[in-house]
Amino acid sequence: MNLALATLVIAAATAPAVAAMLLVRRRAPEGSYFADGDRAAGVFGVLATGFSVLLGFIVFLAFESYDQSRTGAEAEALVLAQQVETAQFFPRRVSGELSGQLVCYGRSVVQSEWPRAQAGERPDDINPWGAQLFRTVRTVEPRTASEQSAYAKWLDQTSDRESARNDRMHGAVGVIPAPLWVVLLFISVVIFVFMLFFADRGEGPVTQAVLMGSVVSVIVAMLLLIRFLDSPFHTGIGGVRPVAMERTLRIMDEQLRIAGRPIRLPCDERGAPIR
Repeated sequence: MNLALATLVIAAATAPAVAAMLLVRRRAPEGSYFADGDRAAGVFGVLATGFSVLLGFIVFLAFESYDQSRTGAEAEALVLAQQVETAQFFPRRVSGELSGQLVCYGRSVVQSEWPRAQAGERPDDINPWGAQLFRTVRTVEPRTASEQSAYAKWLDQTSDRESARNDRMHGAVGVIPAPLWVVLLFISVVIFVFMLFFADRGEGPVTQAVLMGSVVSVIVAMLLLIRFLDSPFHTGIGGVRPVAMERTLRIMDEQLRIAGRPIRLPCDERGAPIR
């Protein structure tokens, strides 16, 4: 979330609301437009309670999606590093090829899939290097006990990696349906209009401004929070970034160096295949 932009949005929404309150206050009777203030406060309490309960459920739903994307990205990166280790137990003919394709997979996630997620797209196609890994491992015929164990472990790790990738992409397009946004905005407008009827010429302008400004600013801040959680892939503060995968790529380079297995990568720095 861009804090400066969020502050400007809150201020841009609060200022007109306060101005509207002060404008209505000029012609408002003393004691507000309500003859029975206690009854009006009770109705407002019902509106506020219903709105807060709905907000609570939506924030919980959006946070679950946000957390699923974050943990999925970390799990995918971890499994990828583990697969590099597993690949070293395959026949030497294949282990280098698999290691290079795993590095290319990580580069493709960082340089290709992540920008698409930040743009609000959810890639429905499989990672091209995931498909290439599958084609390569199909050529393996494990013979020794270690190769057979590595082969079985590789298949389990592949399933874990694909599951983690699905979790990572889960929140790319948001999980809050449009009708919920419509309801939230509708209730916000109802509360704003209801607040205008609390305009009281007998109270000072500062008091009336604080009355309206506090309510509107809190509502707008909550809506921005939901928007932030519903769109986790962004470059602002708190956004889900490919930090785990970038760290894994560095770890993979170190693992291959320690193992003494220099490899020729079949891709460029962006994970695109080298023709």
